[in-house]
Amino acid sequence: MSATVAIRHVVKRFGQVEAVHDVSFELKEGETVALVGHNGAGKTTLMKLMLGLIRPTEGGITVLGDDPAAGEFAARRKLGYLPENVSFNAALTGQETLAFYARLKREPAKSVTSLLERVGLTHAANRRVGTYSKGMRQRLGLAQALLGEPRVLLLDEPTTGLDPALRHSFYEIVEELRGRGATLLLSSHALTELEERAGRVIIMNRGIKVADGTLDELRRIARLPTRIRLKVTDAGLATVPKWLGPVDAWRRINGHMVEIDAGPDSKIEVLRRATDEGAPVEDLDVVPPTLDELYAHFLLSQEAAR
Repeated sequence: MSATVAIRHVVKRFGQVEAVHDVSFELKEGETVALVGHNGAGKTTLMKLMLGLIRPTEGGITVLGDDPAAGEFAARRKLGYLPENVSFNAALTGQETLAFYARLKREPAKSVTSLLERVGLTHAANRRVGTYSKGMRQRLGLAQALLGEPRVLLLDEPTTGLDPALRHSFYEIVEELRGRGATLLLSSHALTELEERAGRVIIMNRGIKVADGTLDELRRIARLPTRIRLKVTDAGLATVPKWLGPVDAWRRINGHMVEIDAGPDSKIEVLRRATDEGAPVEDLDVVPPTLDELYAHFLLSQEAAR
Protein backbone atom coordinates (compact mmCIF):
# COMPACT_ATOMS: atom_id res chain seq x y z
CA MET A 1 0.00 0.00 0.00
CA SER A 2 1.28 3.45 -0.89
CA ALA A 3 1.21 6.36 1.55
CA THR A 4 -1.50 8.97 1.04
CA VAL A 5 -0.34 11.10 3.98
CA ALA A 6 3.24 11.53 5.21
CA ILE A 7 4.09 13.56 8.31
CA ARG A 8 7.79 14.05 8.99
CA HIS A 9 9.14 15.53 12.23
CA VAL A 10 6.32 18.05 12.45
CA VAL A 11 6.31 20.71 15.15
CA LYS A 12 3.50 23.23 15.60
CA ARG A 13 3.72 26.12 18.05
CA PHE A 14 1.09 28.68 18.92
CA GLY A 15 3.11 31.38 20.63
CA GLN A 16 4.78 29.72 23.61
CA VAL A 17 2.54 26.64 23.41
CA GLU A 18 3.89 23.63 21.51
CA ALA A 19 0.75 21.80 20.34
CA VAL A 20 2.64 19.16 18.31
CA HIS A 21 6.20 18.04 19.04
CA ASP A 22 8.34 16.17 16.48
CA VAL A 23 5.57 13.88 15.20
CA SER A 24 6.15 11.49 12.29
CA PHE A 25 3.90 8.84 10.72
CA GLU A 26 2.41 7.74 7.41
CA LEU A 27 -1.15 6.81 6.48
CA LYS A 28 -1.72 4.20 3.77
CA GLU A 29 -4.37 3.57 1.14
CA GLY A 30 -7.27 1.47 2.42
CA GLU A 31 -6.26 2.00 6.05
CA THR A 32 -8.51 2.95 8.97
CA VAL A 33 -6.46 4.63 11.69
CA ALA A 34 -7.67 5.75 15.12
CA LEU A 35 -6.04 8.93 16.45
CA VAL A 36 -6.64 9.03 20.20
CA GLY A 37 -5.64 11.27 23.06
CA HIS A 38 -7.09 13.61 25.67
CA ASN A 39 -8.27 17.13 24.85
CA GLY A 40 -5.22 19.18 23.96
CA ALA A 41 -3.16 16.16 22.87
CA GLY A 42 -2.67 17.59 19.37
CA LYS A 43 -5.21 15.51 17.40
CA THR A 44 -7.22 18.37 15.88
CA THR A 45 -4.04 20.36 15.24
CA LEU A 46 -2.66 17.44 13.19
CA MET A 47 -5.85 17.27 11.14
CA LYS A 48 -5.77 21.02 10.45
CA LEU A 49 -2.13 20.68 9.35
CA MET A 50 -3.11 17.92 6.92
CA LEU A 51 -5.89 20.13 5.54
CA GLY A 52 -3.56 23.08 5.05
CA LEU A 53 -5.63 25.26 7.38
CA ILE A 54 -2.49 25.95 9.42
CA ARG A 55 1.21 25.57 8.62
CA PRO A 56 3.80 23.56 10.56
CA THR A 57 6.40 25.50 12.50
CA GLU A 58 8.96 22.82 11.62
CA GLY A 59 8.94 19.63 9.56
CA GLY A 60 6.97 18.70 6.46
CA ILE A 61 3.65 17.18 5.39
CA THR A 62 2.51 15.71 2.08
CA VAL A 63 -1.09 14.72 1.36
CA LEU A 64 -1.76 12.83 -1.87
CA GLY A 65 1.65 13.99 -3.06
CA ASP A 66 1.01 17.70 -2.40
CA ASP A 67 2.16 20.08 0.32
CA PRO A 68 -0.95 21.37 2.16
CA ALA A 69 0.95 24.51 3.17
CA ALA A 70 1.62 25.42 -0.48
CA GLY A 71 -0.42 28.13 -2.13
CA GLU A 72 -2.02 25.74 -4.64
CA PHE A 73 -3.12 22.63 -2.76
CA ALA A 74 -4.81 20.79 -5.63
CA ALA A 75 -5.34 17.61 -3.57
CA ARG A 76 -7.80 19.45 -1.28
CA ARG A 77 -10.68 18.42 -3.54
CA LYS A 78 -9.91 14.78 -2.73
CA LEU A 79 -10.06 15.37 1.04
CA GLY A 80 -13.10 15.02 3.26
CA TYR A 81 -13.23 16.61 6.72
CA LEU A 82 -15.80 16.40 9.48
CA PRO A 83 -14.92 18.72 12.40
CA GLU A 84 -15.92 17.95 15.97
CA ASN A 85 -18.40 20.83 16.06
CA VAL A 86 -20.12 21.32 12.71
CA SER A 87 -21.56 24.75 11.97
CA PHE A 88 -23.84 25.61 9.05
CA ASN A 89 -25.95 28.59 8.02
CA ALA A 90 -29.16 28.08 10.00
CA ALA A 91 -31.27 29.85 7.36
CA LEU A 92 -30.38 27.39 4.56
CA THR A 93 -32.06 24.04 4.07
CA GLY A 94 -30.10 20.80 4.20
CA GLN A 95 -30.41 20.54 0.39
CA GLU A 96 -29.14 24.10 -0.13
CA THR A 97 -26.26 23.60 2.30
CA LEU A 98 -25.01 20.48 0.60
CA ALA A 99 -25.48 22.05 -2.86
CA PHE A 100 -23.26 24.96 -1.74
CA TYR A 101 -20.46 22.59 -0.69
CA ALA A 102 -20.87 20.58 -3.88
CA ARG A 103 -20.22 23.74 -5.92
CA LEU A 104 -17.11 24.47 -3.85
CA LYS A 105 -15.79 20.99 -4.65
CA ARG A 106 -16.98 21.24 -8.27
CA GLU A 107 -19.17 18.20 -7.81
CA PRO A 108 -22.38 17.69 -9.81
CA ALA A 109 -25.59 18.82 -8.12
CA LYS A 110 -27.11 15.37 -8.66
CA SER A 111 -24.78 13.95 -6.00
CA VAL A 112 -26.57 15.97 -3.30
CA THR A 113 -29.79 13.95 -3.33
CA SER A 114 -28.04 10.58 -3.11
CA LEU A 115 -25.79 11.77 -0.27
CA LEU A 116 -28.74 13.06 1.76
CA GLU A 117 -30.37 9.68 1.33
CA ARG A 118 -27.14 7.93 2.29
CA VAL A 119 -27.00 9.71 5.66
CA GLY A 120 -30.73 9.43 6.33
CA LEU A 121 -31.72 13.07 5.78
CA THR A 122 -34.02 12.82 2.76
CA HIS A 123 -37.07 13.53 4.92
CA ALA A 124 -35.47 16.79 6.17
CA ALA A 125 -33.81 17.93 2.93
CA ASN A 126 -36.08 20.99 2.59
CA ARG A 127 -36.09 21.96 6.25
CA ARG A 128 -33.91 24.80 7.50
CA VAL A 129 -30.74 23.64 9.22
CA GLY A 130 -31.68 25.80 12.22
CA THR A 131 -34.45 23.28 12.98
CA TYR A 132 -32.09 20.28 12.89
CA SER A 133 -31.12 18.35 16.02
CA LYS A 134 -27.43 17.91 16.86
CA GLY A 135 -27.47 14.41 15.40
CA MET A 136 -29.04 15.68 12.16
CA ARG A 137 -26.41 18.41 11.83
CA GLN A 138 -23.73 15.77 12.39
CA ARG A 139 -25.20 13.67 9.58
CA LEU A 140 -25.26 16.71 7.29
CA GLY A 141 -21.61 17.30 8.18
CA LEU A 142 -20.80 13.72 7.24
CA ALA A 143 -22.60 14.16 3.91
CA GLN A 144 -20.46 17.20 3.04
CA ALA A 145 -17.32 15.28 4.03
CA LEU A 146 -18.30 12.48 1.63
CA LEU A 147 -18.71 14.79 -1.37
CA GLY A 148 -16.53 13.73 -4.29
CA GLU A 149 -15.64 10.24 -2.99
CA PRO A 150 -12.61 11.52 -1.00
CA ARG A 151 -9.36 9.55 -1.04
CA VAL A 152 -8.49 10.82 2.46
CA LEU A 153 -11.23 11.28 5.06
CA LEU A 154 -10.45 13.06 8.35
CA LEU A 155 -13.18 12.61 10.96
CA ASP A 156 -13.00 14.41 14.31
CA GLU A 157 -15.46 12.92 16.87
CA PRO A 158 -17.70 11.77 13.98
CA THR A 159 -20.38 9.91 15.96
CA THR A 160 -21.14 12.69 18.47
CA GLY A 161 -24.91 13.03 18.72
CA LEU A 162 -25.69 9.89 16.71
CA ASP A 163 -27.94 7.17 18.14
CA PRO A 164 -26.73 3.51 18.03
CA ALA A 165 -28.50 2.74 14.72
CA LEU A 166 -27.00 5.78 13.02
CA ARG A 167 -23.53 5.02 14.43
CA HIS A 168 -23.80 1.56 12.89
CA SER A 169 -24.84 3.11 9.57
CA PHE A 170 -21.95 5.59 9.78
CA TYR A 171 -19.37 2.83 10.20
CA GLU A 172 -20.90 0.90 7.30
CA ILE A 173 -20.24 3.95 5.11
CA VAL A 174 -16.70 4.24 6.49
CA GLU A 175 -15.97 0.58 5.77
CA GLU A 176 -17.36 0.93 2.24
CA LEU A 177 -15.00 3.85 1.55
CA ARG A 178 -12.04 1.99 3.03
CA GLY A 179 -12.85 -0.97 0.78
CA ARG A 180 -12.52 1.36 -2.21
CA GLY A 181 -9.02 2.36 -1.09
CA ALA A 182 -9.73 5.53 0.87
CA THR A 183 -7.60 6.44 3.90
CA LEU A 184 -9.66 7.08 7.03
CA LEU A 185 -8.37 8.88 10.11
CA LEU A 186 -10.83 8.77 13.02
CA SER A 187 -10.37 10.83 16.16
CA SER A 188 -12.73 9.98 19.01
CA HIS A 189 -13.00 9.53 22.75
CA ALA A 190 -15.31 6.53 22.14
CA LEU A 191 -12.44 4.05 22.35
CA THR A 192 -14.69 0.99 22.43
CA GLU A 193 -16.09 1.96 19.02
CA LEU A 194 -12.61 2.50 17.58
CA GLU A 195 -11.28 -0.76 19.01
CA GLU A 196 -13.72 -2.73 16.87
CA ARG A 197 -13.09 -0.85 13.65
CA ALA A 198 -9.58 0.62 13.45
CA GLY A 199 -6.77 -1.44 11.99
CA ARG A 200 -4.17 0.78 13.63
CA VAL A 201 -4.01 3.18 16.58
CA ILE A 202 -1.90 6.30 17.07
CA ILE A 203 -1.85 7.56 20.68
CA MET A 204 -1.02 11.20 21.36
CA ASN A 205 -0.22 12.89 24.68
CA ARG A 206 0.65 16.57 25.09
CA GLY A 207 1.57 16.86 21.42
CA ILE A 208 3.83 13.79 21.44
CA LYS A 209 3.18 10.51 19.65
CA VAL A 210 3.55 7.91 22.41
CA ALA A 211 2.40 4.76 20.55
CA ASP A 212 1.62 3.67 17.00
CA GLY A 213 0.59 0.20 15.81
CA THR A 214 -2.13 -2.40 15.49
CA LEU A 215 -3.92 -3.50 18.67
CA ASP A 216 -1.96 -6.75 18.65
CA GLU A 217 1.33 -4.86 18.31
CA LEU A 218 0.43 -2.49 21.14
CA ARG A 219 -0.59 -5.43 23.35
CA ARG A 220 2.77 -7.12 22.74
CA ILE A 221 4.61 -3.92 23.64
CA ALA A 222 2.51 -3.16 26.73
CA ARG A 223 2.54 -6.76 28.05
CA LEU A 224 -0.61 -6.15 30.08
CA PRO A 225 -2.38 -9.19 31.58
CA THR A 226 -5.19 -10.97 29.77
CA ARG A 227 -8.38 -11.63 31.74
CA ILE A 228 -9.47 -15.26 31.56
CA ARG A 229 -12.97 -15.96 32.89
CA LEU A 230 -13.94 -19.51 33.76
CA LYS A 231 -17.41 -20.82 34.55
CA VAL A 232 -16.72 -23.47 37.20
CA THR A 233 -18.83 -26.24 38.74
CA ASP A 234 -19.76 -26.19 42.45
CA ALA A 235 -17.16 -28.85 43.23
CA GLY A 236 -14.50 -27.00 41.27
CA LEU A 237 -15.03 -23.76 43.16
CA ALA A 238 -13.95 -25.44 46.38
CA THR A 239 -10.67 -26.70 44.89
CA VAL A 240 -9.52 -23.90 42.57
CA PRO A 241 -5.87 -23.86 43.72
CA LYS A 242 -5.63 -27.65 43.26
CA TRP A 243 -6.70 -27.93 39.61
CA LEU A 244 -5.71 -24.45 38.44
CA GLY A 245 -2.27 -24.52 39.98
CA PRO A 246 -0.18 -21.43 40.79
CA VAL A 247 -1.39 -18.27 39.04
CA ASP A 248 -0.49 -14.62 39.51
CA ALA A 249 -3.99 -13.58 40.65
CA TRP A 250 -7.49 -14.99 40.61
CA ARG A 251 -10.81 -13.95 42.11
CA ARG A 252 -14.33 -15.27 42.30
CA ILE A 253 -17.05 -13.19 40.62
CA ASN A 254 -20.76 -13.68 39.93
CA GLY A 255 -21.09 -16.88 41.90
CA HIS A 256 -19.71 -19.55 39.56
CA MET A 257 -17.16 -17.42 37.71
CA VAL A 258 -13.43 -17.36 38.37
CA GLU A 259 -11.41 -14.53 36.79
CA ILE A 260 -7.64 -14.75 36.34
CA ASP A 261 -5.22 -12.00 35.35
CA ALA A 262 -2.76 -13.96 33.22
CA GLY A 263 0.49 -12.37 32.12
CA PRO A 264 1.74 -12.89 28.54
CA ASP A 265 4.08 -15.69 29.66
CA SER A 266 1.47 -17.60 31.68
CA LYS A 267 -1.66 -17.22 29.53
CA ILE A 268 -1.21 -20.41 27.49
CA GLU A 269 -0.45 -22.50 30.58
CA VAL A 270 -3.57 -21.23 32.39
CA LEU A 271 -5.72 -22.06 29.37
CA ARG A 272 -4.14 -25.53 29.14
CA ARG A 273 -4.99 -26.30 32.75
CA ALA A 274 -8.51 -24.91 32.39
CA THR A 275 -9.20 -27.12 29.37
CA ASP A 276 -7.50 -30.30 30.64
CA GLU A 277 -9.66 -33.39 30.75
CA GLY A 278 -11.31 -33.50 34.15
CA ALA A 279 -11.01 -29.76 34.82
CA PRO A 280 -14.28 -28.53 36.42
CA VAL A 281 -14.75 -25.79 33.80
CA GLU A 282 -18.04 -25.51 31.93
CA ASP A 283 -17.16 -22.47 29.79
CA LEU A 284 -14.43 -19.88 29.38
CA ASP A 285 -13.91 -16.44 27.91
CA VAL A 286 -10.62 -14.71 27.06
CA VAL A 287 -10.59 -10.90 27.27
CA PRO A 288 -7.38 -9.31 25.93
CA PRO A 289 -6.35 -5.82 27.09
CA THR A 290 -8.80 -3.26 25.71
CA LEU A 291 -7.92 -0.05 23.89
CA ASP A 292 -8.96 1.87 27.03
CA GLU A 293 -6.41 -0.09 29.07
CA LEU A 294 -3.68 0.26 26.43
CA TYR A 295 -4.35 4.00 26.17
CA ALA A 296 -4.03 4.43 29.94
CA HIS A 297 -0.87 2.30 30.01
CA PHE A 298 0.99 4.25 27.32
CA LEU A 299 -0.02 7.62 28.76
CA LEU A 300 1.12 6.65 32.24
CA SER A 301 4.38 5.23 30.85
CA GLN A 302 5.11 8.44 28.99
CA GLU A 303 4.25 10.61 32.00
CA ALA A 304 6.55 8.49 34.19
CA ALA A 305 9.40 8.97 31.72
CA ARG A 306 9.08 12.76 31.66
